[in-house]
Amino acid sequence: MQTVQEMIDKARKAQAEWEKAGQKRIDAVVRAVGKAVYDNAESLAKLTVEETQIGNYEDNLRQDKRKASIIWQSLKGRKSVGIVKRDKKTGLVEVAKPVGVVAAILPVTIPVTNFMSNAMFSLKSRNAVIAAPHPKAARTVAATASLVSKALAEFDVPEYLIQYLKEPSIDLTKELMSKADVTVATGGMAMVRSAYSSGNIQCIIDLGVDLEEVIPKIVDGRAFNNGLPCACEQAVMIHRDDVDAALRCFAKNKAIFIDNAETIEKLAAILYVDGVLNREGMGISAPQLAEKVGISVPKDTRVLLIQANSETVESLRKEKLSPVTLIYTYSTFEEAVGIAKANILLQGRGHSVAIHSNDQKHIEALAVAIPVTRVIVNQCATTSAGGSFMNGFGATTTLGTGFWGNTALQGNLDFTHLMNYTRIGYLPAGARVPSDEEIWGD
Repeated sequence: MQTVQEMIDKARKAQAEWEKAGQKRIDAVVRAVGKAVYDNAESLAKLTVEETQIGNYEDNLRQDKRKASIIWQSLKGRKSVGIVKRDKKTGLVEVAKPVGVVAAILPVTIPVTNFMSNAMFSLKSRNAVIAAPHPKAARTVAATASLVSKALAEFDVPEYLIQYLKEPSIDLTKELMSKADVTVATGGMAMVRSAYSSGNIQCIIDLGVDLEEVIPKIVDGRAFNNGLPCACEQAVMIHRDDVDAALRCFAKNKAIFIDNAETIEKLAAILYVDGVLNREGMGISAPQLAEKVGISVPKDTRVLLIQANSETVESLRKEKLSPVTLIYTYSTFEEAVGIAKANILLQGRGHSVAIHSNDQKHIEALAVAIPVTRVIVNQCATTSAGGSFMNGFGATTTLGTGFWGNTALQGNLDFTHLMNYTRIGYLPAGARVPSDEEIWGD
């Protein structure tokens, strides 16, 4: 087996050659990476579930195809070679240059799409990439890499431009992070938790919205891949006047409400053990989870809804990698914002919050009040936070959390975050030194 240093050395040689590539060739190669995943999504989704034992085939299939499509669509026609920006007003010209070797730390939850997106972003910015798979998704990443390699054979891409740790471990991943030029870390691994915060998406349902339209989006988001995505709706705040109607709508969409205190305590004990997410409760279906706590629910149940209040056990207020959502009742919009903020301050600072509302003042008041980098409006949070064809969030699998989450990445990662820039400072036309009166006057 190669050492990490040997992989780094080979990656640097390959990157030096790839740096000379032109934009047209680069874009053809980047497209081929995404298309390889898109065309092989069925086999990759099957392998993902078989190996990781979490999530489900249908949603992995949807996810792999959707992410491949939206990421490639977002990259088409964007420059990453040479001069990429001219500002006539300031006289600044930006020249894009690669960083070097990217270390991509992959989570167990989205091994295929995360490998793909990091490869696409790295190659687009003329970098080499070395991926560190989660040990429980190593075969899936190996299969993805093999398919990508086959797709790139016709392009004469430098060997070792894309690599991965074949026998991943915490020690090897740490070494890779220390020797690469930049690290992109996705997920909640202990070694990168300080760099990327967990998701704990709070969702407010404002008064005056169509519950029949809103609640299916929330259920779809929370049930997606058995609740694994970091952008799943973890808690929902409902106005007291809408609670009964909302719960009826949730039930119609196969979300079962649980208010028994003993059952809720059992669920908390299964989801978290000694303050850490329990592998046994992650990424399994709602009926499987219900069986573990000793209750019976219909086989087609998609989400478990848990009655929540100010005394709800702390672990349930955090990210739950399972189809479980807290239900809070509020009397005023300010109260709903307060509940959401308290939970995000507990966990998930910098990530995202969701709101379903027709009131622009409420939406923007929420944005002012909550320490997050995204406010997702009238959309399924799970399929929107990482970009979609229907919003302006960048298409990605890595969601930055800003300085709130101890990272400089504001918003969604894309290839522009993996480049250096040389800036040329020309004298703009008409430039002059303003008078003191112009500077200090009203």
